[in-house]
Amino acid sequence: MLFFKLSAFYFFYFAAVGVYVIFLPKVLHDLEYTAMQIGIVFALAPLMRFITPFLFLKHIKLNQNVFKAALFLSIFCSISFYLTIENFYFFMVNNAILGASLSLILPYLEVNAIKILGKDKYGRSRLFGSIGFILVAILLGQFLTHPFVALHYYLFVNVLTVVFALLLLKYDDVKHDESLSSEPFSFFKYWPFWVAIFFMQLSFGGFYNFFTIYETEHGVSLQMASFMWSFGVICEIILFYSQAPLLKRNLLHIIKFCLSLTILRWFLLFVYPENIIITFFTQSIHAFSFGLFHSAVIIYLYSLYENKKLAQQFMYGVAYGLGGFMGALIAGWLYGEYLFLYSAIFALFALISISNKRLPNTI
Repeated sequence: MLFFKLSAFYFFYFAAVGVYVIFLPKVLHDLEYTAMQIGIVFALAPLMRFITPFLFLKHIKLNQNVFKAALFLSIFCSISFYLTIENFYFFMVNNAILGASLSLILPYLEVNAIKILGKDKYGRSRLFGSIGFILVAILLGQFLTHPFVALHYYLFVNVLTVVFALLLLKYDDVKHDESLSSEPFSFFKYWPFWVAIFFMQLSFGGFYNFFTIYETEHGVSLQMASFMWSFGVICEIILFYSQAPLLKRNLLHIIKFCLSLTILRWFLLFVYPENIIITFFTQSIHAFSFGLFHSAVIIYLYSLYENKKLAQQFMYGVAYGLGGFMGALIAGWLYGEYLFLYSAIFALFALISISNKRLPNTI
């Protein structure tokens, strides 16, 4: 029953992510937002994911009450989208608040997922998130005839995300307070790891916020672009299902391998933006540059710190927060012919950093 509830949570959570990252940029583009405005809007939520964990170092504990408040706040923000989307400044604030709530939801549940399911079953539960993502990519691509259609989808899947998240609370070990761990949390002890995950997510800024626009401006139809998203996630699902044996190997080597493939992925998108076959090939690499990379990173991080929930918060804060913020902002500035060349360079910086010998080879 836990496996089902957790899988359902992942399914609807990442279905919401699919609406947000695949179609919302296109919606804003159709509403005559400029590339810079789109970059700013999608930079604010990640920025809040970075800022929020610092409040939990001393001032707040990520307990069930805070978790519930974050869930209901996400619904409030989803409803507010209808009222704010046509005003850049109101929509900007709305996304910032949403980012703060989302910065608490996934890190809170990921720790329990790893602790209870272990390496073997975690990937098979997490793959349902990819299934939710791909179904949204296919369905919404067929029916996106008006901006509010995307908002309807987002609100629906967000409500179901909250429902299953609340059902998972009974599996939480509330007696275990990790904020009292003997080892203080420190970025500096493993700073090459934090730099690497920052630059990796920075490299995704152009992809998450401008891939659909980038491809359609090079002659690819919106429907074909949605198929490209879907294909990448199908490859990700396959890897999530079969990744358990890989995660029993040297995790640092796996992370380096995924970074190397990501460099190749962005470079090919830069050189061959109009070639559908090559673009589909680059999407297949998403299985490694996101799927396997993400699993290896969170399990590697789980072994490094005693305060595991806080460590997961900061992982999402530094990577998807600060990295996502800077990635979206820089992508808005750099959007054009050389966008994915810069993305390849950022991924190269991540590979150089993770190769630092100070990091332990945890298996």
